[in-house]
Amino acid sequence: MTDSYLEVKNLKKYFPVKKDFFGRNSSWLKAVDGVSFSLARGETMGLVGESGCGKSTLGRLILNLLPPTEGKVFLNRRNIFGFSGERKKELRRKMQIIFQDPYGSLNPRMNIGDIIAEPLYIHDLARGNSIRERVRELLDCVGLSSYHINRYPHEFSGGQRQRVGIARALAVKPEFIVCDEPVSALDVSIQSQVLNLLKELQQELGLTYLFIAHGLNVVKHVSTRVGVMYLGKLMEITESNELYSNPLHPYTRALLSAIPIPDPKLKRERIILSGDIQSPIDPPPGCRFNTRCPEALERCSFEEPELQEYAEGHHVACHRVGRDVHKR
Repeated sequence: MTDSYLEVKNLKKYFPVKKDFFGRNSSWLKAVDGVSFSLARGETMGLVGESGCGKSTLGRLILNLLPPTEGKVFLNRRNIFGFSGERKKELRRKMQIIFQDPYGSLNPRMNIGDIIAEPLYIHDLARGNSIRERVRELLDCVGLSSYHINRYPHEFSGGQRQRVGIARALAVKPEFIVCDEPVSALDVSIQSQVLNLLKELQQELGLTYLFIAHGLNVVKHVSTRVGVMYLGKLMEITESNELYSNPLHPYTRALLSAIPIPDPKLKRERIILSGDIQSPIDPPPGCRFNTRCPEALERCSFEEPELQEYAEGHHVACHRVGRDVHKR
C-alpha cells in the first residue's frame, strides 16, 4: 500500500523459556511469528483471535514497548525501532494505547485530574492553569463532567474508568492508538457506548486505530479491515464486509459460527473445533491450525501456507483455499 500510514513487515517476537547446559537459549515461545500488514491514515483494523495468539504482544511491538526479535515497523515511512532519546519521546506522543483493564491501568492513589494531566507534564504540553483547563476539555470530550476531576478511580464504574483511560490516551493528541480489548472487561450494555465514543473521536480527530478483540462480533461495526490471528500468525485479512460475507479460512468460519444470533427463529450451524490450541513454545509443523482444522489437507501437516491474495484485498494463509481457487 503506497499511501500507508503504518507498515508492519515480517514482525517477530520470541521469548526465551529454556537454556541448555551451556546457558544458551534453546527453547523459544514464538508469540509473534512473521506478521505483515499496513494501515492507511484514519483506518481501523480489527485484530481478533483466541487468548494467547499474540494479539497484545503485537500491539506492544508496534508501539515500541517491546524490542522485536526480527522485523520492522514504519510510521510515516520511518522505522520506529531506530528511534531513541527525544525522537522516541516524540514517537510516544504520536502512538498511544488504551488498556484492557480500566481499573488496573489507573493509579489508585492519583485522582482523575492528575492521571489525565500526567502525560501533559511528561511531554511539557501545558503549564499552570492551562493544564487544568486541558483536563476539563478531555473529560468533556469523553463524556465526563468537570466535577469528576478530584475523584479517584474506585469511585467510578467500569465504563467511566475506561473513558478516563481514553482521555489519558488523547491528552498528547496522538495520531495512532492501539485499543487493546478496550471493552472486554465491560458489561454488554456499556460496550456499545464505549465503541460509539471511539468511532466519534476517530471522526473528529482523524485517529487511526488497531482494535484488538477476542471475538469478531465486537470488531464488526468499528473496523474497516479485519485480521484473524492464530498462534502468532495472520490467517486471513481483508475488508470488514468481505470477511463477514465471504470468510475463506476455516478458522475464520469457526469464529463467525460462534457469534450469537439475536433472533431465536434463526439458526446457524456451529463449527466445533476439536482439540486444544497448541503451545506457541512448540507449534505444529506446517500450518499452525492443521491439528484442529476440519478441512486440513495432507500437505497442511508439513508445508506452511503463505499469506496470499486470492481476491482483491483478500489475503488468506490456507492450502485448501489455494487449491479451490486454482480449480475454478
